[in-house]
Amino acid sequence: MESIPVSAVTDDRPPAHLRPARTDEIAGASGTGRDTAGGAAVPTPARATGVGTAGTKGRRREGARGNPAAEFGFSGDPGQHGDPGDDMLHAQRVWDGTLATNRMDDLGVNAERQRVETKDVTASVGLLVDGWPGDVRACVESVLAYTGCTVLALDLGNVEGAGDVLDVLAGREPDRVRVWHVAETPHWLGGTATWGAARAKLLQLDTAEVHVFMDTSVVLVGDALTPLIAAVQEGAVAAGWKGRKPPGAERPDSGAEWLEAGPGKVPALTGDLMAVRRSAAVAALPEQARYGADADLELSLRLRGELVVPRTRLPVRQERVHAVADDYRLEESHRNHGRVLRMLEPS
Repeated sequence: MESIPVSAVTDDRPPAHLRPARTDEIAGASGTGRDTAGGAAVPTPARATGVGTAGTKGRRREGARGNPAAEFGFSGDPGQHGDPGDDMLHAQRVWDGTLATNRMDDLGVNAERQRVETKDVTASVGLLVDGWPGDVRACVESVLAYTGCTVLALDLGNVEGAGDVLDVLAGREPDRVRVWHVAETPHWLGGTATWGAARAKLLQLDTAEVHVFMDTSVVLVGDALTPLIAAVQEGAVAAGWKGRKPPGAERPDSGAEWLEAGPGKVPALTGDLMAVRRSAAVAALPEQARYGADADLELSLRLRGELVVPRTRLPVRQERVHAVADDYRLEESHRNHGRVLRMLEPS
């Protein structure tokens, strides 16, 4: 992998189309780099004064409509405020607002808004290919079908002919699929190519503002990347399909599985589908990790910023988990998990 020339400048340019990363939720302590209990307490929202105005403290956004629910055929004429203390009226307004929001989601308004807002954000999908040629084909074709992202694929040793599949796809879409082949085989097959070194090389080869970590076992069945890219564009350092949180004090053993977390802000993200600010990932990637088990959690804890799982359900499916040899997987997973646990220890 060292022989692959890298011409990209990876860390000296500001992300031109991304808002500054939100860092106010970070604990700032050495070790974890984040408040794994979920950050600072969320302030109690202000009492809603009408549909869509909760927490605005009397201010109205320029161009905002006073009663969007009415446009969808619901109640709540803004000229008929009623008794402010009427709980039933307040509940009706909240319900109407929820229905209006859901109707807008159904009509694809939010999805279209996100596509417009992120149209200038550059994003690439990084794939580490180490076998499973059928899954590789399905994964890449789904990215090409449902997104405008470039695919950057690093083929390790052409295991089972997976590298040949990449060449066919690159020949079909040369402007969108870029492939690098190395003779090194994956570490879990007894070779010298490790997860950390390979992922670091993909980041160095990329020039986009947002880098998407994606496993070749994952297939898109719709545009699942725009919501992730939009979250990063709005200030998150990373956004992913699945969130995780530590098992907690009641399960302190190193073998305990992390628990599912999200939607919303989460302590960590899994690496099967995760969009991250590339400049942040370059500095945070655990290059010493030989296998990806728990290395994605370690990456999450090293990132300096807010991690989120979108509230919109993403159109994604996982074909099958690409399990490696059991003895190697258990050994390497335990090693990575130990590093993660040490990062969670109080400084």
